[in-house]
Amino acid sequence: MKNARHSKILELIGQYSIDKQEELLSHLKRSGFDVTQATVSRDIRELGLVKVATGDGHYRYVAASGAGRGAHTPGRFETIFRESVLKVDYAGHFVMVKCYPGMANAACEVFDAMVWNDVVGTLSGDDTFLILMRSQDAARLLTEELSKFIGR
Repeated sequence: MKNARHSKILELIGQYSIDKQEELLSHLKRSGFDVTQATVSRDIRELGLVKVATGDGHYRYVAASGAGRGAHTPGRFETIFRESVLKVDYAGHFVMVKCYPGMANAACEVFDAMVWNDVVGTLSGDDTFLILMRSQDAARLLTEELSKFIGR
């Protein structure tokens, strides 16, 4: 039952722009799942769902962890990164990724899931995440690469 519900949740967030647990709960009930708010909250956590900003200034749930179908594909990375990130810059061995408020964890999660050369590690906050690089040159190159994804 849980697997079927999780599959349905991933299907629903792919089909609809759902930004509230209550809305997801409502969709699940219409789909025949008798669930509670607590169950939906737990499912969101287990599936690794995060809210990302949409182009119209609203938010929606997306699967950012390995639990979702194709969660770490390049297309998913590009979508979440583009919808979350405002700017990318570097200083020394650090790359700074400035995000919309509350979006840094989602952007950092999809960044960490991809394979990048010369990345030592990341540290995420609410609206910013930092990437420690092996060299200043690597930081400059990664900044150039990531800037292409945000189209600014």
